[in-house]
Amino acid sequence: MSQKEIVVQGATCQCKYGTAPDKLKVLTQEKHYVNDMDGGQKLIASHVDIGMTFEKNTFGQCKLQPNGGGYNPCVPALTEWKEQYKDMVLINSGQVLVEDSKGVCSISGSPCISITKTGQKGQPSQQNVDNADEDQQSQINPLVNMKELNKQSFYEFLNAE
Repeated sequence: MSQKEIVVQGATCQCKYGTAPDKLKVLTQEKHYVNDMDGGQKLIASHVDIGMTFEKNTFGQCKLQPNGGGYNPCVPALTEWKEQYKDMVLINSGQVLVEDSKGVCSISGSPCISITKTGQKGQPSQQNVDNADEDQQSQINPLVNMKELNKQSFYEFLNAE
């Protein structure tokens, strides 16, 4: 896998023939999460997440479907994913999608849907604060006093007004 990010629910996808991005929805499993402290938002996407598996189910206008005044609306129907990570299989028998996986749409018949953002984002925890090097952090962000941050709850600090 060599340092590739796993794709999760909410990943931003773009069709090279469409005019707008859409976000991936994981509909095939509800057990495997990643980079999600509470295990409730970042379901891992797999190659069995096909069909109508996007939030809006459109990539805007489809350049492969011209009409008299422009293009018909895109209605993606994903037939398969390519370049998934085959060494990790989820409970739904799906192989995990990674950042360079490509989706095949029934209209184009080729891998034209790419992942522009995997849907993962860093979520700091108290453990991150406890393990942070105070000298290094004071140089990176001189406005935060790490000694004070370690004395109070990290979540209190994040929610302070």
